[in-house]
Amino acid sequence: MELAEDWLVESLRLYQDFHAFDLSGATRVLEWIGEKGVFVAGYESLKRNEILHLLLPLRLSVKENQGLFPERDFKMRHGGFSDRSVFDLKHVPGTRLLVTSGLPGCHIQVWQIGEDNDVIEAVSTIDVQDKEESLWPRLSVFSSVAPGILHGARLSGLRTVDVESQKITYSSGTSDSEPLSSLQVLDADTFAFCGTSGRLGLVDTRQKWAPLETVSPSPGSGGERWCAEVRDGGQGPAPCIASLGSHGKLCLFDSRTLCQPVSSVQCPVSRSSPDPELLRVTWAPGLDNCVAISGFDGTVQIYNVTSWDGKRTQADPLFTHKGHIFLDGNEADSAPLVTTHTWHPCKPRTLLSAANDASLHVWDWVDLQASC
Repeated sequence: MELAEDWLVESLRLYQDFHAFDLSGATRVLEWIGEKGVFVAGYESLKRNEILHLLLPLRLSVKENQGLFPERDFKMRHGGFSDRSVFDLKHVPGTRLLVTSGLPGCHIQVWQIGEDNDVIEAVSTIDVQDKEESLWPRLSVFSSVAPGILHGARLSGLRTVDVESQKITYSSGTSDSEPLSSLQVLDADTFAFCGTSGRLGLVDTRQKWAPLETVSPSPGSGGERWCAEVRDGGQGPAPCIASLGSHGKLCLFDSRTLCQPVSSVQCPVSRSSPDPELLRVTWAPGLDNCVAISGFDGTVQIYNVTSWDGKRTQADPLFTHKGHIFLDGNEADSAPLVTTHTWHPCKPRTLLSAANDASLHVWDWVDLQASC
């Protein structure tokens, strides 16, 4: 209890702003729509799960330091129900459509956001090739006049499907059965993938399957699982791919050559990830060279990658969000697990994070080192 009280006092110095919210169920997805809206969705099995479009608190626009204000002032704009768990959700830019995937992973669901009402309703499904009990398709979206949904549970099942006609416009055509942990569209013709073993690849859809790729960063690492994210090309020089392992290893790659990491460090995580499906590493869109990681415990850690050099093997976080541990009086050994996080698209130091106790936090952290 003393640790929680100490953190509450310290939070007045650590945060520019802080908003807390309790969802009706835990979420694994936080998908932005514009600067003020975000989608969340439940992932429990054997029940109907809510899909909600929430508007963020207006007080986030206030400039002065407000300290810690746990409050319930999110507003629901749209809502619907899914009969399946939702592990991934993407908004199709320029449309009122959403796509979701989860278990059972036999298809991808397409949803429409109501224009004259507050309903999110299912409108169609997209069949997938990999129909296995334990696998579900990863998703990303090609934004164009005719948007396409990139999906696949394994490399062999990678497809791009036109949203309107549901025709297959791209297929990997490979027999490689590597399971996927993430997919990320980079531009109109290219995307990146990360396999659960740590394999990274960049693919040009205008060519036959011949990805620029690397093998696992840590071959033979005792079943370590990996995830990755590519930094936006306008955010600075290479390296621009961050890859995170379930034991806390963080590697940076130059997208021009994936033969080996430019640098790698061990993050001081409390334990190996208890659920590698929840691992997440993200680049800050409004800061140079900052990444956030989660999926190990009840925290979100932020790192400045420019502080690393080739000789360092251990990295210290620039900031650690511990609100999910202490806000409700939890102690570290009984804390909830962070399920996902995301950076605000425009506010440089504002993040959203969610945990498996259905808590949702919006927090604007103070850089005490002023190094980002």
